[in-house]
Amino acid sequence: MKRTTLAAAAAALALGTAGLTTAPALFAQGAPQVPGVKDPARVAAGTYALDANHTLVGWEVSHFGFNDYFGVFGNIKGTMTLDPANIAATKVEVAVPIADVSVASAGLKDHLLRAGKDGGAPDFFGPTPGMATFTSTSVTKTGETTADIAGTLTMNGKSAPVTLKAEFVGAGANPFNKKETAGFHARTTIDRTQWGINYAAPFVGKDVTLTISAAFEKQ
Repeated sequence: MKRTTLAAAAAALALGTAGLTTAPALFAQGAPQVPGVKDPARVAAGTYALDANHTLVGWEVSHFGFNDYFGVFGNIKGTMTLDPANIAATKVEVAVPIADVSVASAGLKDHLLRAGKDGGAPDFFGPTPGMATFTSTSVTKTGETTADIAGTLTMNGKSAPVTLKAEFVGAGANPFNKKETAGFHARTTIDRTQWGINYAAPFVGKDVTLTISAAFEKQ
């Protein structure tokens, strides 16, 4: 599966203080340890909510077979119910606002959200695309820090099954708001035509790789 640059984008975003003006002592010279550690024992059972300021869904698609193009969705909402002693009982629900897509080209963003010609169907999402939602149906542990999350992706008025390859990244207390936080990365590849997004396929690739960087805060 292709690698993307989302990890770098997520790292840059994470360095922001989300409007806070005073950095915690964590960032002082000689600070001993990063707050998040890849230790599953740090993850407490309970209900978590996505940290929308530090959660991203990146996408990658082939451009005419010449190169790959990248974009990012943000402002994502979601919840997770997790018991580390019973991973199979995990429940995840996520909502991604399509209109908040970020791309380097203003012209491309306009095209993604453009109404169809003469009242017809839009090429991509149209001006009122709503939410793309993912609801898990099963979680299967595949390793000490990995799991397959199967679920239903609803987008563009259509639903189809998707399986995310998820990996636990780290857990600990957020140094700003003190909330217990657990972070995950996940990847999958979807065929966009299953959701009625057929424009220019296969010249613009049908297969779209999604790379997810998610931080969940315990409620």
